[in-house]
Amino acid sequence: MEDSSLNIGHLFRRRLLPLLANLKLAILLLLAIAIFSISGTVIEQGQSLAFYQANYPEDPALFGFLSWKVILFIGLDHVYRTFWFLSLLVLFGSSLTACTFTRQFPALKAARRWKFYEQPRQFQKLALSAEVNTGSLDSLSQLLEKRRYRVFREGDKLYARKGIVGRIGPIVVHASMLIILLGSIGGALTGFMAQEMIPSGSSFKVRNIIDAGPFAASQIPKDWSMRVNRFWIDYTPEGNIDQFYSDMSVLDNQGEEVDQQTIYVNKPLRYRGVTFYQTDWGIAAVQVQVNKSPIFQLPMAQLDTNGNGRIWGTWVPIKPDLSEGISLLTRDLQGTLMVYDNSGQLVSTVRSGMAIEVNGVTLRIKNIIGSTGLQIKADPGIPFVYTGFGLLMLAVIMSYFSHSQIWALSKDDCFYVGGRTNRAQVSFEREFIGMLDKLSEQNQSTEVTTVTPESLASQT
Repeated sequence: MEDSSLNIGHLFRRRLLPLLANLKLAILLLLAIAIFSISGTVIEQGQSLAFYQANYPEDPALFGFLSWKVILFIGLDHVYRTFWFLSLLVLFGSSLTACTFTRQFPALKAARRWKFYEQPRQFQKLALSAEVNTGSLDSLSQLLEKRRYRVFREGDKLYARKGIVGRIGPIVVHASMLIILLGSIGGALTGFMAQEMIPSGSSFKVRNIIDAGPFAASQIPKDWSMRVNRFWIDYTPEGNIDQFYSDMSVLDNQGEEVDQQTIYVNKPLRYRGVTFYQTDWGIAAVQVQVNKSPIFQLPMAQLDTNGNGRIWGTWVPIKPDLSEGISLLTRDLQGTLMVYDNSGQLVSTVRSGMAIEVNGVTLRIKNIIGSTGLQIKADPGIPFVYTGFGLLMLAVIMSYFSHSQIWALSKDDCFYVGGRTNRAQVSFEREFIGMLDKLSEQNQSTEVTTVTPESLASQT
């Protein structure tokens, strides 16, 4: 048993770990994730079977093969929750983790560990090196410290470095991407999306779930509900929609209000991890009175106009046996309705609060009731995704820092200096040459200050 465990561990370290850490595999996985993510953006997600049959027919199929059957079979109607897409995310996360532990951490450990050069031949391996007759470790150390290098000295040897944060940056990049993947997987498994069309003045609970993860039940509200206190639309002077609003309240189990907000497009309501977006509107009902009858409310249905705008209609009976009636049509919530008699002829238009004589009865329009279209989402992974993207931006900045190293050795009346960097080679070369020039200038200045007093003393 112990031998088999050792064999498995050996196989993992020797075969699987190098494969997971392979850069080509990581790029291939990232490309596949990007392609399927794009498909999830292009192909509408979470729609009904009838929608896909109407928009992706078998003949002619899109691109010759993409029909509704292919979409439903592969799961392109809910890409981000399919097992194969989640498997890609897990595999990519495993690849990042393997690369971090096999490459990034060892590189950081090597960068933090300093090693002095003790032989002149070691400087020949560096990208930049010089052998000068003038210079000292003290002078070089001062120049390096002014340029924010961290300097280490031991006898006649020196080592300096700066930009270690550039070695930490790639590790933070991998960590941030893992956090993003964790948030995406968590959201896919535990999140849900719902759509509701609620008449103004009505209370409701979230029930019309159109897409949900396998563990989303804990996120769906059970001990609280919502009420649409009022829905209204602001129109421009030309009659176009400017904005539509929903005044909404959160109710506890006893029906008591615990929160209240007015939402509109791009300003949702958030409560206990569930977000309510204002996305659509409609007309739910009309309140009418026939002669001196009680006021009654009739539902209005959206009619099929073959894409020529939106219109809602209802039928008002004017006889007890329902043998005759009046048709009402409207396009918006501005309060204007078109009235058609029993023969289907347009009689007139009427606004809320007005009355009209038609087919021998007096029809009074009391009110038009709108309905708000809400998209409801819960995604517990969003905080992780935002945190990951924040760290990713920081890590990208960190990665731009150059990790520069400089060695120096004073031996046999010669001064050896060399260095290397992992990026910005031209800038490092200029900095390196500039320090050599400074060393030369300082040496000349020292010679002047030491020779002049002796010459003055000999003259006296």
